Amino acid sequence: MRERHASQGARRAREFEAFVAGAAGRLLHTATLLTAEPPGANPRARRLLTLALSHTYASWDRLRGEDPYDRTRQYLAVRFARGAWHQYGGPGRSRPSPDSVLARLTPQERLILVLRMYEGVAEEQTAALLGLPVERVGAVCARATATLLHPPRGPAPADVMEVAPS
Repeated sequence: MRERHASQGARRAREFEAFVAGAAGRLLHTATLLTAEPPGANPRARRLLTLALSHTYASWDRLRGEDPYDRTRQYLAVRFARGAWHQYGGPGRSRPSPDSVLARLTPQERLILVLRMYEGVAEEQTAALLGLPVERVGAVCARATATLLHPPRGPAPADVMEVAPS
């Protein structure tokens, strides 16, 4: 009996290691997009991914036919959504890198945009995952896309602002 449990544990560990070897890079990129950190310096994204992978490992035996990538991505998204308010909500809290294009977006806009455009999750699935109406997901995604495609303009240069004497 003990040998059977040991072999099951070894099989479980091998399966999970194979999953991580194949999926960790893309999941880390997803987490990095969510946190809007630079790819080389992304401690929040790495922490978020570690939590998601540990949750997946803990429920590995219960996945039975489910895609572990989808489960991990789902936990990553939910964990980001729950932590975003606390992480970015108050003074002295860490904020996204100002160098990131995604830093212009709110955490909710980033989450929906990353799920829809980068991960290819359907609008209905995104809405169900986040507990939002489908129309809200569509509106937020459209607003986030417009913000990225048409950034607000800065002030005009000083020499253009001068009016020629009449």
